Amino acid sequence: MEDLKGFFQKNKFLYLILFGKLLFFSCYSVERNCLKFHKGSFEFTKLINGEIKTSYFTRTEDLEIENYEGKIDSARISWVNDCECVLTKLKPKSNQDKRPVQIKILSTEGNSYTFEYSLVGQSDNKQRGNIKKIK
Repeated sequence: MEDLKGFFQKNKFLYLILFGKLLFFSCYSVERNCLKFHKGSFEFTKLINGEIKTSYFTRTEDLEIENYEGKIDSARISWVNDCECVLTKLKPKSNQDKRPVQIKILSTEGNSYTFEYSLVGQSDNKQRGNIKKIK
């Protein structure tokens, strides 16, 4: 018992640092106010082949209507929970378009959110992006 007591006394500083780190990391939480992004008008900017491309879309209760380079596309949106949804195109033009897209909001800040997305069933090929709410 004395050996154990001596061990703790010798390593007080180490335990104090460890406790401080544990306290810091347990208090830090990422903001996820996802409900405010279920409806509205949004902007998504992405670098494609060295060029910045911007897509605009509007969400209603169960629809997402996107305008990308003058082309309009619609998808049904199904919210799995407050921060995750699945998009299924209404009029797919290819087999690739028939595959639903899974979206997960990772964090929110002000009028924007960071998310990851992938085709349903292809979780090994997730990509990330940032979307800004404009209205």
